[in-house]
Amino acid sequence: MSQAKNGDTIRIHYTGRLDDGTVFDSSRGRDPLQFELGSGEVIPGFDQAALGMEVGQSKTTTIPAAEAYGSHRPELVFTVDRSEFGDQADPRVGQRFQAQMQNNELLDLTVVQVAGDNITLDANHPLAGKDLTFDIELVEIV
Repeated sequence: MSQAKNGDTIRIHYTGRLDDGTVFDSSRGRDPLQFELGSGEVIPGFDQAALGMEVGQSKTTTIPAAEAYGSHRPELVFTVDRSEFGDQADPRVGQRFQAQMQNNELLDLTVVQVAGDNITLDANHPLAGKDLTFDIELVEIV
């Protein structure tokens, strides 16, 4: 049987969990995730975990934060005045939205605190700073 190698397009079923067992994502119940191995389409640790697997093989792997979404960066947490949201907005903790930067890039933000007229926002990926455990099964090498 052939093993998955960089450059192969593969299809994988996965379930991702946090250290406390919380499932944050899964492909079960839908089509397997398809990507080119080694192309950077997925987090580096996920690429590494799939490398060398054979079709039908399953395994569990823990990916440290540094090989997933990186560490949580405090400089990406900042506070703005409620007026920045306009008259119609009512920001709530946990709310996610995108803001357009001056260079036209979109920035994903999460509201982490609402205190009077001060709204604290976090531009880190929601999984930044977390080790991720994946159950993966190589379904197919396309």
